[in-house]
Amino acid sequence: MKINMTEWAKAVIDSKKVMAVPIMTHPGIEMIGRRVIDAVSDGEVHFNAVRALAGRYDTAAATVIMDLTVEAEAFGADIAFEPDEVPAVRGHMLNSADDIARLQVPSLSAGRVPAYLKANLLAARAITDRPVLAGCIGPFSLAGRLYDMSEIMILIYQNPEAAAMLLDKCTDFILKYCIALKKTGANGVVMAEPAAGLMSDDDCMRFSSVYVRRIVEAVQDDYFTVVLHNCGNTGQCTNAMTATGAAAYHFGNKCDMEQVSRQVPPTALTMGNLDPVSLFKSATPDEMRRATTDLLRKMSNYPNFVISSGCDTPPHTPFANIDAFFEAVGEWNSKL
Repeated sequence: MKINMTEWAKAVIDSKKVMAVPIMTHPGIEMIGRRVIDAVSDGEVHFNAVRALAGRYDTAAATVIMDLTVEAEAFGADIAFEPDEVPAVRGHMLNSADDIARLQVPSLSAGRVPAYLKANLLAARAITDRPVLAGCIGPFSLAGRLYDMSEIMILIYQNPEAAAMLLDKCTDFILKYCIALKKTGANGVVMAEPAAGLMSDDDCMRFSSVYVRRIVEAVQDDYFTVVLHNCGNTGQCTNAMTATGAAAYHFGNKCDMEQVSRQVPPTALTMGNLDPVSLFKSATPDEMRRATTDLLRKMSNYPNFVISSGCDTPPHTPFANIDAFFEAVGEWNSKL
């Protein structure tokens, strides 16, 4: 459904209530009795999981799986699949500047890209009461999965020209993918760029943000928003993040939510950052409720704050904890 995302974001900021958009799909997979491997390889199963969650929880937006292997697989990376685990890149496929020069930007028919486009298309058609946010990886994080994370940190200093060539190719493919996601009817994309959090603000600007900005400028408009997610940022590269011009910024639990939000423009959304593992998956419902309320209290001076998980909630997250999160948000909002 066509939703004006500029107006949606303004309504979120203007509302006295705090909106909740946890990044979660895995509980939906469990709700429909399927396994992770089914959802990450079959667009219809993936969609059914997203729809099931949207039916159960009053989220301000629906989100798809945060899978950081789809684009790497399209380039030819070897992916490890386990029935109940998030897919992972096995090893790396590039070892030199010559390998980078030979690397071809893949088509959108490669790997599981068609399955993810299908999931977004079905979700956008079926979920019409709130925005549907697609997902993609960021350029630097994709480059790290193709070249090896440790090795690319060395490459950006030893051979920045080769690094730039690789980042250009990654950006070209992600842009092509985002244009296709936009055509499915999705209302935006959560771009996961966690590896950029390993760098200083200056390096993040040079090797991530300038490439992210290229994508933002090409696809973001009133009807399609970019949410930049960086759970690697501990607070040192927030300026580089906001330099991308994205409409929303999603932070992980490694940073102080209030501190990073001071650097987010008041017209952009600042989202985060409850720990998906130690809280959503491993805490008791009472601990989850308390942590949610504490964060809401801490962020009460930021009208542009949207409460969320710090990253994708993992498989086997207890529903009692998700319920406790939404109960705490509802209780907080009832007092406003």
